[in-house]
Amino acid sequence: MKRVVLVRPRGPRNVGMVLRATLNFGPCELALVAPERPSILVHPEFEQMSHGARAARDSIRVSRSLASALEDCTASVGFTARVRGKRVRRDWRDARGDLEALGADPEQRLALVFGSEESGLTAEEAALVQDLIYVRTAREHTSLNLAMSVGIVLAGLFTGEEAHQPEPGGAMLSGDGREFLKARLKEVLAGDVARTASAARDISASIERVFSRAPLENRDARAWHLMLRALGSRSSPGDFGLDPTPKGARRADALGKRRAKDSARDRARGRAEGRDGCGGPGARG
Repeated sequence: MKRVVLVRPRGPRNVGMVLRATLNFGPCELALVAPERPSILVHPEFEQMSHGARAARDSIRVSRSLASALEDCTASVGFTARVRGKRVRRDWRDARGDLEALGADPEQRLALVFGSEESGLTAEEAALVQDLIYVRTAREHTSLNLAMSVGIVLAGLFTGEEAHQPEPGGAMLSGDGREFLKARLKEVLAGDVARTASAARDISASIERVFSRAPLENRDARAWHLMLRALGSRSSPGDFGLDPTPKGARRADALGKRRAKDSARDRARGRAEGRDGCGGPGARG
């Protein structure tokens, strides 16, 4: 389990964005240490930036000291752009693998500690964490926004599966669907439209090159088939020796599954009613 700890945060916008990041890349807790604004969690800017995370707001821990926020953590790391005495800071890229394993272990609680937007972690606060880490940046600008820093770290440690819904857009064209489209294009454009044998060969070769390589979706194929139909083609996949899905097969399969489910539910309901009518309390023999 991961816990993001923000020490003396000043900006309600940053805290709102961090809360959203903990949900994006969770499971992850959020703790605040001595926020500079007592009303930071009800500030309009926090409400704006944490839109959609209202339920998670109630689980935010608020502590007076960093020591208190760390007391039930099994491991802790602090993120700082400044060198602290003689302590060696680890490059985030080198530390990431170790932290990923800790953060994904439900038996561990890994604290990821970030200082305030203005001054970062103090020397005293840095002394309370087990390890110090820096995120490598360009030499000309070493400062990172607080919410951005947290987002980089949580995204790097995220191990969730099935993280989001499939991307929008059409399904990719299958192998048989692609072969049917190529065959139909050649039949019409090379067979009917081309006026010479040489033109037919060139057209067929071009169709093979372009339509074998292009990333085609089902909706692309439908558009081409409509054009070919308008040009007079009435061919089907079977005309080219392909094994098409029988027309209406998906619908028939879906209806069959639904009927089977309804039938099983009706049988279960009948058994339940039989028990209630014959074997319940007060039944007469």
